[in-house]
Order: sequence, then structure tokens, then C-alpha cells
Amino acid sequence: MNYAEVAVNSPGAQRRTFCYAVPPDIMVGHAVWVPFGPRLLQGVVLELTEYPSVEDTREVAGLIDRRPILSPPQVELARWISEYYIAHLFDAAALMMPPGFERRVLTFLTPVPHPAESTISSLTPGQRVLLDLFGRKGKVEVRAVEKALGKKEARVIIEQLVRKGLVKKTHELERVRVRPKTVPYLRLVSEAVPEIAGLLQARGAPKQADLLRLLEAGPIPLSEAKKRLGLVSAVVAALRRKGLVTIEQVQVYRDPLAHRTFPPSPAPTLTPAQEAAWREVKAALAPGVEVESGGRWGGSEKAKNEPTVFLLHGVAGSGKTEIYLRALEQATAVGKRAIVLVPEIALTPQTIARFASRFPGRVAVLHSKLSVGEQFDEWWRIREGAFDVVIGSRGAIFAPQPDLGLIVIDEEHEWTYKQQEQSPRYHARDVAIRLAELTGAVVILGSATPDTTSYYRSQRGDYRLLELPERIATGEKRVVVVDLREELKAGNRSIFSRSLVEGIKQALAAREQVILFLNRRGSATFVQCRDCGHVLRCKRCDVSLTYHSAREDLVCHQCNYRLAMPRVCPQCGSKRIKFLGTGTQKVEEELGRAFPQANLLRWDRDVTGGKHSHEEILDRFLSHEADVLIGTQMIAKGLDLPLVTLVGVINADVSLHLPDFRAGERTFQVLSQVAGRAGRGPLAGQVIVQSYTPEHYAIGCAAKQDYLSFYKQEISLRRQYQTPPFSRLARLLYTNPNNALCQKEAQRMHLLLKEERDSWGMDITLIGPSPAFIPRVRGRYRWQIILRGDDPVRLLAKVSLPQGWVVDIDPVSLL
Repeated sequence: MNYAEVAVNSPGAQRRTFCYAVPPDIMVGHAVWVPFGPRLLQGVVLELTEYPSVEDTREVAGLIDRRPILSPPQVELARWISEYYIAHLFDAAALMMPPGFERRVLTFLTPVPHPAESTISSLTPGQRVLLDLFGRKGKVEVRAVEKALGKKEARVIIEQLVRKGLVKKTHELERVRVRPKTVPYLRLVSEAVPEIAGLLQARGAPKQADLLRLLEAGPIPLSEAKKRLGLVSAVVAALRRKGLVTIEQVQVYRDPLAHRTFPPSPAPTLTPAQEAAWREVKAALAPGVEVESGGRWGGSEKAKNEPTVFLLHGVAGSGKTEIYLRALEQATAVGKRAIVLVPEIALTPQTIARFASRFPGRVAVLHSKLSVGEQFDEWWRIREGAFDVVIGSRGAIFAPQPDLGLIVIDEEHEWTYKQQEQSPRYHARDVAIRLAELTGAVVILGSATPDTTSYYRSQRGDYRLLELPERIATGEKRVVVVDLREELKAGNRSIFSRSLVEGIKQALAAREQVILFLNRRGSATFVQCRDCGHVLRCKRCDVSLTYHSAREDLVCHQCNYRLAMPRVCPQCGSKRIKFLGTGTQKVEEELGRAFPQANLLRWDRDVTGGKHSHEEILDRFLSHEADVLIGTQMIAKGLDLPLVTLVGVINADVSLHLPDFRAGERTFQVLSQVAGRAGRGPLAGQVIVQSYTPEHYAIGCAAKQDYLSFYKQEISLRRQYQTPPFSRLARLLYTNPNNALCQKEAQRMHLLLKEERDSWGMDITLIGPSPAFIPRVRGRYRWQIILRGDDPVRLLAKVSLPQGWVVDIDPVSLL
């Protein structure tokens, strides 16, 4: 008998494995059914051993799939993610499983037949109502009862009924969410089609004869046959009865790119800077060739098991994508495949077009806008080796790409590569580097504005720095910073400075295109009564509601709570309600009034709910259906728009003064990125940046497109305050509907951490506890503790975090 260490799909399993006896055909990476208490749960085999790790073991109930769903490198990656990010082991493994694979255990309640009359008579009204419901429906899911009564009351009554022996709990796995798609096809059985068709025609069955002739070319979908010949079901049924045709289910591939075509494009001639960068990447990808330690390696010597990581620092328009394409070409030439990550789904269509035009039919796509069925089919085809490259957002790093030899992370500085909504809260860049270490792949991190920590590592020698300092486009670019304080002094109270208005006029007159950027949605950021000062706020979050003029409602950007815009102040009844602040919808409205002849297009989260919304908006703008594109950060990154000659930043200060140590870096990056959209073609470009604090180093360096000056000032501040890369951070966030209890638990945890830190002599600074930047979200109060030091995970491993705590290792934001 063999034994296996299995990660189990149960909240109680946490970061450990459980030992089970297994038959000899079980392999590492297999998904299995395992008994876990009274339930049968999903598990994944992470290790095989000859001896059990515990005295009493149970046997695995069976295989879920005969093929292992995780490769050995993925098993090791799951273990690393669980340990590094303090996440449940199965949750880490589930990141790499097929879409729709994970199935929850549902708890049902069924009434016990023939209960004692004395027991029934002693029930409370609430217990009796619930028991009657179970009697009528036979079986009810616990979640439905909790939804009707509220979790607390439902759990109390259910446990009372279970103890009285009136109700029994049963556990079942939820239904499979997605399966391979099959379509009914018609296929000929007989080969003597001409003779039979002629006979049917003569006997007055022309439709049957037509169908036989159609099927001579091969099987076709039943729906297509009906559509082409105008058939009714009786015609098909008649031929089936005669044994002439049969219907068989054929699996079809849900192709997310089926609606697109990609004309081939030749490889351009490289610039000298591109050629120099490409030589080093090519050498790293060549089998058996060691990369020379020229360039900016710095001091330390790389360990043999460390992956080769390139930091490709190239200004906007310098041709980074061509390096990616050539790297993929080289990887495939030596029998390897690639994964390419982009930070926004908005960037995926253009990135796919660039790769698919050079590698037709060899590009897969994975992101959350695909249907579950499309994700399922892509995952399995990737697993089978159908594609040379997988392109997608951060989750695509877990694609089961065989023979992985290259990982590209475009715009590597983007915070969207960090999972912040649920555990494991991983960063795709760090996961990619660990995956490369396990597979021997080469990593290329590309950016015009590298993350400060990434650039620091390149200076230290951890990453190999490659630079593309010049734009390929021939058009010149001029950046102008407008001081909005001076605009106010001059009497201009518009959201558009005089320089920006003049620039828009000139661009429209020349039939060129304009981008206006503001990283804030809606029409007004808050609504206030001018008599009593009341601000309309979300009832569940401690934030003001944003006015959206398109639907004339107020929206909470934290929980999506919506409220119809009141005509009078709900506090004092006054009609003097003022809309304050500016969002993309207001920019669109103001611009429409100032330039009624211009065709406008808006690109933000409010207009991209559809599956192909990003692609459709981009195509409309590229085909010049609009003169001006107004949008949030999704328009700032990586888009190649050759007719754009003017970029206007409505307010550069939106995120600059937030209480986060990365606020300056984020501002510099987004301004540099959006400025890079201007002048990418042969036409000259102009960027107008509007700010109330133009003297800030982040704005000044972005205007000059001077990354090195920004880095020197930023790294000096980081060293002074001991923030990353000079330390690591961990953020602990506790939430509770009761603020006093929330604060009390945060203080208890702070004391516990302090005691453990002192007893082990760890050099860890504890900041807090304090209310989070947004102190209440979705009705739950939020308190946080920040850990700063060389290894905060080591301290967290010494304490037990009860339910309600969220751990974020290496957070990208402290807000």
C-alpha cells in the first residue's frame, strides 16, 4: 500500500496536507475524492510516500480525472504560494486547476420521518414554521434558510431541530459548472446515396433526397442542415428510421477568437538599441548557452538555480513588443512555449492581434471576460499543447502551458498584477519568477516606468537590465504642464485649461485624434446640500456617493449600492443641491458642450460590461469613428493609436496626495504611460498635464519623461523611511459589523504580535492598529496592522489568526 499527502478542499484544512492510503496508479498531481469527516471532498495529491505520516489513515475514494491536473512544477508552485502568501494549500493549488473544477460542498436539511408527537408539541413557533417548510419541500439547502431568516437565527433554529432529532443534515457536492460542449451532427450510414436519393425523389420525398445529397460532403451540424434546407424534424426522423442517417454528438471548441481575423505582418528591422537587447535575450533562450555577465549586472553572482530575469526598460514607443515577439520566435525554434501577461483586459485585443499576426492559429487567450465554457476549452487545449503562446491577465500565469521556456510580463509595474480581492493574494510577477525557477524558463519584465523595487533589483544584479532609450516613431513629442492655480487667477473656472482647449481645437481642425485622461469615474465625486452641508453617503460604506448622470443615480464605488438622485436634501429638504468634483462622465458632458462638432467616446468601467466591450471601443477609435477618447487608467497602458496627437491629463493630482508610500510612484507611472499615447505615429504629439502641484517631483519627472531622476528621488525616500525594497510589508486587516469589537480584536492581535516579536527577538516594526483608509465597507468596520521588516511572514507563522482576519503579504497599497 502506498500513501499520499493530499491538499483537501475544506476551510478547516488550511495550510497542511492529510495522509491517505492510495492505490499504485495514483500519481502526484492527481485530483481525487477523499473522505473528510462525514463528507466526500475534492483533494489533490501533492506527495507520494512509502510510509504514512499518521497512525490511522483512510483510503482515497477514487480519481476525479485519470490525468493528473497539476504538473510537478505546479505542485511545487502551489506549496510555495501557500507558504509565501500564508494561504490555504488547496486554494493555492486551485489557481492551476481547470475552470469550473472546484466544487463546493452543499449542506441540505431533510425531515426525519415519524417524529414523536411529544417532541412536535414542544416546538417554538419559529421551529414549527421551519419544520413545516422541510416537510413540504422534502430537502432544503442550508443557504436558502440562512438567506430567508438571516445566518444567526437560521443556525440557532437548525441546530435545535437537529438536536431534537427532527432534522437530518446531508452533504452533497454542487453540480458541475461546465462540461465539454457537444453538438448533434448528421452523418450518412449508407454509401449508395445517388440511387437512394433518386428513389426518394421519385417517391415524393424531395427533402429527404436533398439531405442525403448534402451529407455526401461529410457530416454537418443538425442545426445547419435544417437551416440550409429548411428541414423539419420529421424529415430527419424518417431517414433515421430507414437506417440511412445517424445523429452523433461531436465535441466542439468554444473559440474566443473565432470572431476575429489577423492579417499577417512581417517582422520590422530592429533599431540598434533593439538589436543589442535582442542579442542578450536570444543568448539566454539558446539551449545550453550561458548568458555573459555584461551589461548592468551589478555586484552579486547569480545562483545556478535562479532564473534569468530581464528587466526591459524602454520608453513608450521604443519597440518592446518586437523584442517579445522575437523572443517567442526563438523559444518555439528550440521547442519551447510562452506565457505573455498584460495588466488589463483592455490591452488584450491589441496584444493578441500583434502576436496572432506573426503566429497565426498558435495563440490562446485567458481572462475573466471569457465565458466559463471558453475558459474551460482554452485551458484543456493549452494543456494538450495546441498553442505556442498564452496571452492573458494575471491569472494566465497559471495556464498549463507545457514545455514552458519564456514568460513575458508587459507593463510589469502595474498594481493589477496583484490579486487583492481573495486569497491567495499573490503577485503574478513574483509567481512568474518562481515558476521560471522551477521550469528553467526565461522571464522578461517590460516597462517604460519599472516598479521601483524591480529597478533596484536590476541595479543590484538580481535582474539583467536592458534599455531602449529612444522612440521608434518619427513624430516629436512636447509635454506642457499647466498650473491650474494660475488658470483660476486668470478667471478660468472650466475643467479645461486654455492651453488644452486650444490644443483640442487644433487637433480637431487637422482631423487628428485626442485622448483625455482622468482616473475617476462618474459625473460628480460627491453631492452636497448648500444649505445644511449634508453629503450623500453610502449607507453601508464610509464613503460619499458618486453621481452618474447617464442613469441619474448615485453609486457607491466600493459596494455598488445605488440610489436615485433626490430632488431635495434628505436632511433639511432644501433644493439647493450641488454637484462637486469631476469624473469621466462630466468630462464627456463638458467637452460635448465646448465642442459640439466632435465625436466623443468614453472608455471606463461603466461602459465595458459586455464581453467584447474593450475590443469594440478600441476598434471604433482606431477606425476614427470618434475624435476624442475620454477614459480612466485603462486607456493609459500600452495602446498603439497612431492618429492621437494630443493627450490631455485633466487632473494629475487625483492619486498624488493619498496616504500611501507608493502614491508618488503611481502618479509618475500613470502620467508617463498616458503621455506615451501621443505621437506614436509619424505625426508630432503634444501632452498637456493639468495640476495644482506642478512642482512635485513625480509630475516634473513625468513631464520630462525622466525615469532615472524620478528613481533617484524615490529610492532615497524609500531608504529614509525603510519601505520596500529596503523592507518587506505585511498588512493585516480585520473586519466586523461592530466597530468596538473590531477595534478590540485589532488591539488584542497587536499585543499578541508584539509579545511574539519580543520573545523571538525579531526586527519587525508594528504600525497600528488603526482604522483603514476607508473605515467601513459593505457594513463591516475595518482595522489594520502593518508589519514592516526583513521577514514579517516569520512572525505571522508564530500566531493563529482567527476568522475575520485578512493577510496581504507584499501589499501594493496600504489604503
